[in-house]
Amino acid sequence: MTALVQELLNSFDRLSDSEQLELVLEILKRTVDLEFPALSDEDLVLNAEGLFLELDKQEAMYEWS
Repeated sequence: MTALVQELLNSFDRLSDSEQLELVLEILKRTVDLEFPALSDEDLVLNAEGLFLELDKQEAMYEWS
């Protein structure tokens, strides 16, 4: 991840919930027509693994509270 992208994400995190929603909607509007290359099976597996690990982490935190 580039420093600029990280800076944008940090700025996004500082926004209020309504501002975050507004920004997400605008980004989606601007990207809906972009052509993205298909993900490889390896990319899909890596993304799925990351999602499941994050869900496991959140589930564990929920059980502790």
